[in-house]
Amino acid sequence: MESDLEHIFTHFPNGKREDLIPILQVIQDEKGFLSEETIDAVGKYLRISTNKIYGVATFYDNFRFGPVGRYHFRLCQGTACHVAGASTLQKELEKLLKVHAGETDKSGLFSLEVASCLGACGLAPLVEVNDEFYTNITLESLKELVRMIREKENETL
Repeated sequence: MESDLEHIFTHFPNGKREDLIPILQVIQDEKGFLSEETIDAVGKYLRISTNKIYGVATFYDNFRFGPVGRYHFRLCQGTACHVAGASTLQKELEKLLKVHAGETDKSGLFSLEVASCLGACGLAPLVEVNDEFYTNITLESLKELVRMIREKENETL
């Protein structure tokens, strides 16, 4: 696995502790999530314990430790989003996607993550799908978004 990451490590030739978060970001961008093997390899490269790496990675909402669906939904549950009805949206998303928060459906099409804050409080409630933000979401616009994604998927089959 280490040789699989060598091309990433070459961009961080000094192998310093301050490279940890950028390295983890590049790995997740490339592989979709941080596996146990990649964390071990990063620990060896930077000479940091895996416990410390997990401590850093779990502190941030952006890091994932398992595969996500082709359409990865991130629902903001920050204060503004919560007040604007994010809990109702979460229940609806779980019903529409047939997954609970933190899960990926069996087909690998959808996954759902609840984030503590996505940083767009003035646009609440907010959902992110594959790095694209949908703001001022209502139950109707959420249903329409999922319908459009399903329709797009059916066209590609």
